[in-house]
Amino acid sequence: MSAVRPLSALRALAALTALPLLLTACGYGSDAADDAKKTEVSADAKKLSADEVKIGYFPNLTHATALVGVQEGLLQKELGGTRIKASTFNAGPSEIEALNAGSIDIGWIGPSPSINGFTKSDGKSLRIVSGSASGGVKLVVNPDKIKTLDDVKGKKIATPQLGNTQDVAFLNWIAEKGWKVDAQSGKGDVSVFRTDNKITPDAYKSGSIDGAWVPEPTASKLVAEGGKVLLDESDLWPDKKFVITNIIVSQKFLKEHPDVVEAVLRGSVKTNEWINANPDEAKASANAALKELSGKELPAEVIDPAWESITFLDDPLAATLNAQAEHAVKAGLLEQPSLTGIYDLAPLNKVLAAAGKEKADDAGLGVK
Repeated sequence: MSAVRPLSALRALAALTALPLLLTACGYGSDAADDAKKTEVSADAKKLSADEVKIGYFPNLTHATALVGVQEGLLQKELGGTRIKASTFNAGPSEIEALNAGSIDIGWIGPSPSINGFTKSDGKSLRIVSGSASGGVKLVVNPDKIKTLDDVKGKKIATPQLGNTQDVAFLNWIAEKGWKVDAQSGKGDVSVFRTDNKITPDAYKSGSIDGAWVPEPTASKLVAEGGKVLLDESDLWPDKKFVITNIIVSQKFLKEHPDVVEAVLRGSVKTNEWINANPDEAKASANAALKELSGKELPAEVIDPAWESITFLDDPLAATLNAQAEHAVKAGLLEQPSLTGIYDLAPLNKVLAAAGKEKADDAGLGVK
């Protein structure tokens, strides 16, 4: 097969998957499953300042705080008579669009779309109010073609989306290796293909790509197809922690319904506590939620290693978000941003203090 054919096949696959993603974005996400267990509200439950809170998240293990919190009713319990309306998204930009349009109030999302949403609105659209997860990102490669990190040069590596969190991380790693890649086109010493996570395993099986820098569970799906983990991104960060998922809220909703935001954060903190105390039950709960949302659960060979690589925590790891913004600037994907005010951790710290937990730090990027 010529060198052109795999590239054409990959572009065709990407085009085919673009339509459902666009439809999701236009509709501001898909309604998540809503059953009695998840949103049960007793007749005498006290309603907070809003009748409902619209939350958004991805059907992804790195968003397991939301998956489990909804699935087990832990979020709804803290909201009392204020009902949850949940929507799921496949991409960060569509979730930010939904937040800006008022289609969701609170969302679980990665750092790059959080930064982009904040900067593009001149700091007026959102606040990050909590952390949720760290880790769960790996460079998985074809072991027949790539045996060492230096072998990545000259190969075809996928990331989920131009400018997304993993794309920025991979471009920064490439730069630190001293290699050159044009960020927009992905061409250079490494060929970077922006490929939706849903089709990355098929692209890998077809030989269209030689590996991928991707979040879980896509990384473990590639391993199940014969791939090898060449690098865990956690190893590149101090204390092996970096933000992969945080919680954002529209500034309008935060101002008008601080009690609802606090209740959601209380539910998030309690969910993370339950996940860490009951990892096997939590993993099963997250898998059950994924089955409801996607139609099938993840096999043990995928979910077991994926789950182990993710840390669920309340700390937003603000210093690592700031570093990720600097990486995007260095790659030429972002102008030097002013991130002061991107965090408002007062509601979270109130919840943490009440639970006897250590307060979170905003790395100097909080509301003044």
